[in-house]
Amino acid sequence: MLTIVSEKLARELASWIREMVSSADRKGVVLGMSGGVDSSVAAVLCKRALPQAILGVIMPCYSSKLDREHAELVASRFHIPVEVVVLDDVFDTLIKVLPSNSYEAATRKLAESNIKPRLRMLTLYYFANRLNYLVVGSGNRSELTVGYFTKYGDGGVDIMPLGNLVKSQVRELARNLGIPREIIEKPPSAGLWEGQTDEAELGVTYNELDRYLIEGVAEQALKVKIGSMISKCAHKRQLPLVPQM
Repeated sequence: MLTIVSEKLARELASWIREMVSSADRKGVVLGMSGGVDSSVAAVLCKRALPQAILGVIMPCYSSKLDREHAELVASRFHIPVEVVVLDDVFDTLIKVLPSNSYEAATRKLAESNIKPRLRMLTLYYFANRLNYLVVGSGNRSELTVGYFTKYGDGGVDIMPLGNLVKSQVRELARNLGIPREIIEKPPSAGLWEGQTDEAELGVTYNELDRYLIEGVAEQALKVKIGSMISKCAHKRQLPLVPQM
């Protein structure tokens, strides 16, 4: 059963989603379902908001089998219609035509991995265009603040209903919405490569980051690290800059 606070938050976020769709003169919403806690919460909120006008898209791209199973579990439990689009071959085709030997080898892994969320963005907007839907993102405040998302990839969406919630708040909402425990408790991962986890890549735990964002409390070295991350990713959180004339 939802707590009073979580029920109120869920209602408010579902209402906001409906308002955004209406104000944009769209018919519904489409979102990627990765099997993670954030996309699961976003999907359930969208189902509440527009039960007859939602589409989840599962887009494996050399992805974990478990992630797909978790995405399908949420779709089944909450009766969310889904399309499955396997992007392995598309990814391979693009990699084959891109030059690789002319550039620094150290940048290759991240550059190639970021192709995956950008292919997913293209796929979601295909469905959005076909259905006259908005694309819903699952980014949370913790990720958005430090730039832990792919520009024009998972950051390329129309609305982000979880954008004001830190990771710990998303997890709490997930528990109260009935998201399966195994999804809530598994290590968060963008699924960019095998064994990749958010916290290992960030070099900071979500608990540490959330506490700093909410309370301003952290060791000095951590404050400096987070401050640097926030500064370096400023361009990812705004529209492209234009000169002041």
